[in-house]
Amino acid sequence: MESMFSSPAEAALQREAGVPGLLTPLPDLDRVYELERVAGFIRDLGCERVALQFPDQLLGDAVAVAARLEETTGSKMFILGDTAYGSCCMDVLGAEQAGAQALIHFGPACLSPPARPLPVAFVLGQRSVALELCVKAFEAQNPDPKAPVALLSEPACAHALEVLATLLRPRYLDLLVSSPAFPLPVGSLSPEPKPLERFGRYFSLAPGRRLEEYGAFYVGGSEASPDPDLDPDLSRLLLGWAPGRPFFSCCPDTGKTQDEGARAGRLRARRRYLVERARDAHVVGLLAGTLGVAQHREALAHLRNLTQAAGKRSYVLALGRPTPAKLANFPEVDVFVLLACPLGALAPQLSGSFFRPILAPCELEAACNPAWPPPGLAPHLTHYADLLPGSPFHVPLPPPESELWETPDVSLITGDLRPPPAWKSSNDSGSLALTPRPQLELAESSPAASFLSSRSWQGLEPCLGQTPVTEAVSGRRGIAIAYEDEGSG
Repeated sequence: MESMFSSPAEAALQREAGVPGLLTPLPDLDRVYELERVAGFIRDLGCERVALQFPDQLLGDAVAVAARLEETTGSKMFILGDTAYGSCCMDVLGAEQAGAQALIHFGPACLSPPARPLPVAFVLGQRSVALELCVKAFEAQNPDPKAPVALLSEPACAHALEVLATLLRPRYLDLLVSSPAFPLPVGSLSPEPKPLERFGRYFSLAPGRRLEEYGAFYVGGSEASPDPDLDPDLSRLLLGWAPGRPFFSCCPDTGKTQDEGARAGRLRARRRYLVERARDAHVVGLLAGTLGVAQHREALAHLRNLTQAAGKRSYVLALGRPTPAKLANFPEVDVFVLLACPLGALAPQLSGSFFRPILAPCELEAACNPAWPPPGLAPHLTHYADLLPGSPFHVPLPPPESELWETPDVSLITGDLRPPPAWKSSNDSGSLALTPRPQLELAESSPAASFLSSRSWQGLEPCLGQTPVTEAVSGRRGIAIAYEDEGSG
């Protein structure tokens, strides 16, 4: 029963790790894991206890990396082999529980700002890139040397983008190179002028230029797993990139390119469907995902106010990693909204595994905020911090007297006319004259209570006053397979 609502403590010990990757040869450890830079980071801080966080596919190298760092720095290393939510997020809470003074994160990362002030260093990895093949692929897909193009990559290939741009700049005049947007150290000041930060990357745009003017050339992926739904980072780029601009992906090993326009269209169509499901919903479940990302409390309060303004009921659920078995315990919930990091909200889900759809906060914002721009004009925001006040993408709710709340709205799924929010109809003075006086014996109940009353089985019923009173008697003794009063036969 416990595992149906939350993961028990034994689950972390019994769960098998993911498929381990190939072990890195010992002579290549310094280069692959940038141990010289990491050792300098530890020495500069003077840390005596450091936590090392590895994803499942890199756990095979964890012991060798920790031993090498202990030898070069003299500090004590702790390996965090399991995270509370996802390997892309910094496990700051786990590091603090181990008494660590700093955290080193290895592997792909969402680069979300941490919720607690702990020094963090990132090692994204350095995947080999066939530069000559990528240059030929770029020239084949971009014949116009004046067309503006932005160079993107998966985190492990970010080290090769500047070299690739150097090979292309003699012919191409308008290249924009992205770089990982690492969180700023605690107490440091942001650089001036501050570059544009989008999709976990920095873009140094020239004055007067906009990111929506650029096409995209993405270096990453693998031909061994051509299904791009397995890569939430690429899905984030496809959803947020300007729909009218070209987007090509290139395999760094073979230089094979693919036009991602069709897949981007499918992803946007799926997101529009989820927005419609959220508009039809009466009960919304807010799933509190990772708690190590900054502003998660403010985002949770914002989503609760948003659902209340739209006339919906919301329930906050803290279940750890969402699984079909956990969410199936709440059949009264129409849709779930996952409050997680940008990559966690786009993590692939098995088709048909969840009985209710799981949305990102941006989709709930588009469904509940009538001032939100229509599809095609509003950007798809993958990080919940972009929805909060102070962000350039924040759209405040219209006042209660605004006509936006009364705009007729038809469901594209059921074809029915959606009523205005309950608070709007109750405050409508024109309808009070036509509404009969409510019966005093009727009381307004929550949607969850109404759903419970419609179920055939509502739990154990006490039947007060209907059960005869009897004296207490001795019960059966023993275990279920062999009670004492049962015969041996």
